Amino acid sequence: MDPTKLLFIAVLALFLVGPEKLPDYAAKLARFVRAARGMLDDAKDRVREELGPDFDEEEWRKLDPRQYDPRRIIRDALLEPPAPRQRDAEPEPEPEPVVMPAPARRQLATFDDEAT
Repeated sequence: MDPTKLLFIAVLALFLVGPEKLPDYAAKLARFVRAARGMLDDAKDRVREELGPDFDEEEWRKLDPRQYDPRRIIRDALLEPPAPRQRDAEPEPEPEPVVMPAPARRQLATFDDEAT
């Protein structure tokens, strides 16, 4: 956060709350921040405990949603050139035809007769 914004918030709080009550509210805010940080640390410890020792900080960072910028993902997908086809690779096998079971063929034939 920009220092000028913090100064503006402090001056605004001084005018709204008053100089007498400002230290009390600042102490309450500090206690709230400490309690929230403690709850987050406890939750992080519980997750780490339940996921086991294989879960490390690097994997924790991979789950951070702030790293996923949708604009960057779309831009990278659109600007990425298509993968070159390998000429030496085996051609993909033709899919086998789907054979409908007899009851389905009868039902389809009945449906076709009714439609005409």
